[in-house]
Amino acid sequence: MHIWKHFSTITRHRHKVIKHCFQAGIGWQGLRHDLSKYSPTEFIPGAKNYRGDQSPNEKEREVYGFSRAWLHHQGRNKHHFEYWVDYNTELNRKEPVEMPTKYLIEMFCDRVAASKIYYGKEYDEEKPYLYFDKGRKRRWMHPETSRKLEELLIMLRDKGEKETFSYIKNVVKREGKKDKKHWK
Repeated sequence: MHIWKHFSTITRHRHKVIKHCFQAGIGWQGLRHDLSKYSPTEFIPGAKNYRGDQSPNEKEREVYGFSRAWLHHQGRNKHHFEYWVDYNTELNRKEPVEMPTKYLIEMFCDRVAASKIYYGKEYDEEKPYLYFDKGRKRRWMHPETSRKLEELLIMLRDKGEKETFSYIKNVVKREGKKDKKHWK
């Protein structure tokens, strides 16, 4: 078990997300980010399966075929697109739902912070986009959510953090607040 290493990793990640959320204008949301990772359901498997350079959920999947910690996490944290799946009565099946803007912003902050933690010194502003692009074929995300996230990741890659966070705070957040269904 790697209790201290896992605790340090998730705490460093969380602090980066908090910083990014403040830059994006959703500071209060950032302060509440990923608190479920400290619950026994997520923390114990995380410490047992700690790797340092990737999510411990990957190791849990190798062992059991799925990750209980991840199922717990995605079901309690609205900044994960997997949370936003509901039953479509017209199609008689589950379908991805478009994420509200404030959670889309938090997801962006989370992805940038995760890239910084996992890539370490190898991080550059293209890494979050490359990770997003690599998972494109296996991801089940609402098309509009995917489009908006990709747009932000491309902006980060091409224009940098300062301009992207300014755009999120001054444009994306304001537009999202106008459409109440996307801000709740």
